[in-house]
Amino acid sequence: MFTAFADRIEAARRLAAALAGYRGKNPLVLAIPRGAVQMGRVIADELDGELDVVLVRKLRAPFSPEFAVGAIDETGWAYIAPHAGQAGATDKYLKQEQHAQLEILKKRRALYTPKRPPLDAAGKIAMVVDDGLATGATMIAALHAVRAKAPARLVCAVPVASPDSLELVRPYADEVVCLEAPENFYAVGQFYGSFPQVEDEEVAALLGTRTITREVRHG
Repeated sequence: MFTAFADRIEAARRLAAALAGYRGKNPLVLAIPRGAVQMGRVIADELDGELDVVLVRKLRAPFSPEFAVGAIDETGWAYIAPHAGQAGATDKYLKQEQHAQLEILKKRRALYTPKRPPLDAAGKIAMVVDDGLATGATMIAALHAVRAKAPARLVCAVPVASPDSLELVRPYADEVVCLEAPENFYAVGQFYGSFPQVEDEEVAALLGTRTITREVRHG
C-alpha cells in the first residue's frame, strides 16, 4: 500500500497539470460533491475555467452503506450496478433508496447554488471531477447527466481509481484522465495522507468564490 497524495489539494494540482492542454479553452469543471469540490476549484483556477457541481448520489447497499450498488442524478435517472442483487438490493429497496437520495439532491441544489441555475455544459468542454473511483457508479451517473447537456467534449478526471472502475466508466466519457490505478485498491481514502470530511458550507463557499488559497480549510 502507498500514499499517492498528501491531500485533495495536491491531487488537484497534479490532475490540473495532466489536463493542462485544456488551459485557455474555458473548460467547465463539474465537481462531484462534496470532497471533489475543493479539487474542482483548484482545477478550474489552474485551467482558467468555470466551476460548478454535478449532483449525484450513490445508492447504498442495504447492509453496507459505504458500498455503492448504483447511483442517481438530479433527474431521477439511476445506474444500477450488476452486483446490486448480490448485495441484497431488491427492487423494492432500490425504489426506496432512490427516493431518499433524490430528496438529498434537492436539498443540496438549494443549498449550493440558491441564486442561480446550474451552469450549462452545452457546447463546452466539460470535465467531471471526483477524488477517486471505487465502484465507478457515482461517476457513471454524473457522466450520464452531463452527456445529456450536449457538451462538445466530456472528460472524466480523477486522481486515483480501481482498474475495474476505470473500465466501467470509459464508455461514458470521450476521455478518461487518471493519475493512479493501483491493483491493491480497497478505498479512495487509503491513497491520501489527509482525507477529511468536507462540509456543505465549504462546498457553497467554494462555488461562490473565484480563487482558492493554500490555506483552504480541509475540515
